[in-house]
Amino acid sequence: MKVLSLKEPYVSLIKEKIKTIETRSFKTNYRGELYLHASKVSADLKNEKVKQVLNLLNDKELKNGYILLKCNLVDCVYMDENFVKKIKDNKQEYLCGEYKVGRYAWILEDIQVLDEPILAKGKLGIWNY
Repeated sequence: MKVLSLKEPYVSLIKEKIKTIETRSFKTNYRGELYLHASKVSADLKNEKVKQVLNLLNDKELKNGYILLKCNLVDCVYMDENFVKKIKDNKQEYLCGEYKVGRYAWILEDIQVLDEPILAKGKLGIWNY
């Protein structure tokens, strides 16, 4: 199975369907089923932006080191000025990502929480479990 590791709280934001776009500095040609892994290391929880997104969560218990979700990666969109301008209208989604011209928006759909989280080490990029 194909897996992508993200730092918490970003997996939890996707789990609660607050975030449906993963922003990356690189594109991918992969489309299809993708599992999301919460890295063992969280984002800087003292960072003001991270504190703001943590406040969006109902469940603030972060489960680092586990594959938690399954979803479908349906598109990878190059962020131009129009895309960034449009996404700014969705303040919640905009807060949860790094939206800048030249980056990529990975569009996630059909988000499903796994019944049993899977303990995993994690890797960079899309990796095979």
